[in-house]
Amino acid sequence: MMATPQRRAQMEDNAAPAFTFGLIADIQYADLKDGYNFHGTRKRYYRNSLHLLRNAIRHWNEEKVKPSFILQLGDIIDGFNRKHGASGKALEKVLDEFRGCSAQVHHVWGNHEFYNFTRSALFSSELNSEVKGEEERDDRMDDVYAYHFSPAPKFRFVVLDAYDLSLIGREESCEKYSQSFEIIKEHNPNEELNQPAGLIPMDGRFVKFNGGLSQDQLDWLDRLLTSADEKGEKVTVVSHIPVHPYSTSTTCLTWNYDEILPLLCAHKSVVCFLAGHDHDGGYCVDSTGIHHLTVEGVIETPPDCDAFGTVYVYEDKMILRGNGRIKNRVLMYR
Repeated sequence: MMATPQRRAQMEDNAAPAFTFGLIADIQYADLKDGYNFHGTRKRYYRNSLHLLRNAIRHWNEEKVKPSFILQLGDIIDGFNRKHGASGKALEKVLDEFRGCSAQVHHVWGNHEFYNFTRSALFSSELNSEVKGEEERDDRMDDVYAYHFSPAPKFRFVVLDAYDLSLIGREESCEKYSQSFEIIKEHNPNEELNQPAGLIPMDGRFVKFNGGLSQDQLDWLDRLLTSADEKGEKVTVVSHIPVHPYSTSTTCLTWNYDEILPLLCAHKSVVCFLAGHDHDGGYCVDSTGIHHLTVEGVIETPPDCDAFGTVYVYEDKMILRGNGRIKNRVLMYR
């Protein structure tokens, strides 16, 4: 009898991977007592998030196969820091923990990055982890934090700027802010634009704490994936905001997910989409076999638990070994 893909994955679990990487999302550290989310319905453990990050880094440093890199999926510190004038101090405290990690860290930008810092400040900070290659790339976009890197032959990771179109990531005087305001007001008539109350379910994504990809970034992504198709690469796309409605709640979905999903599905190179933002996490496989994994948030993880994972990458699959709230998964390539 032939073994099923899941059974083969289990049998090969001890084989040497091509490389491994760590996953962590929504740390949202602040030197504050435990609090609640925007709507006052979910508990958040602001100080404890630093301890959980420390647990994750200790685990990665002690793994037999050291991770090649860590993906920090955005919202590294909480927006409350700005209110208390502590943005810089809080960021330095979290980055100091990451400096103790033996692996390189790739930082994704989420809404809380923009609550604390301007876009220009983020570009000049340590949170700008764009890989500088041996020669300057000619595919950069002005004022958009999106880049790609290859940790091993035939594998590529693409980091997207989910707040390219946004009300919180753009100056009010710029064209993209005006475009974003028109998009959100077309679907959300509420005076408080962080409030999805009263909207039809799929319009719940049109809130101020979400964003979208501009046409320039979509075109850039299309060109990049076309090149990956031709090279026979396996591509993992990374963003703070999920793009599949079955992998998240509708209030944590990218504004123009309905443009992004068909683009991803049109490219055979894409195998996985990783995101944070929705602290409950989520997972689905779309109709073309792309895995959509939303990673559970550290900020809403109780002190007696954990929320991080390590992904073992093979030629035919990725195996996620989760800790605490994050489940183990076998992600077979399509």
